[in-house]
Amino acid sequence: MEEKVRELLNRIRPYLNRDGGDIELVKVEDGIVYVKMLGACDGCALIDNTLYDGIERILVEQVPGVIAVVAV
Repeated sequence: MEEKVRELLNRIRPYLNRDGGDIELVKVEDGIVYVKMLGACDGCALIDNTLYDGIERILVEQVPGVIAVVAV
C-alpha cells in the first residue's frame, strides 16, 4: 500500500511544485496516510481543498485500504 501511495504522490507532486509547494509522505498506518505539506502549501488558505478534495480523494479511489489523509 505504501508503495502505491508514494507512486501517486509522485504523480501529484509536479502540480504542487508548480505553485511553490510540495508534499512529503510521513507514514501509512491503519489505512491513514500521514503527510507533511511543504513550501507554499504549508499555511496556505486553500490547503484543506488541496488535501481533502484533491489528494485524499485520489488516494482513497486509487489505493485499496486508504481511508483518509492527515496533515502532520
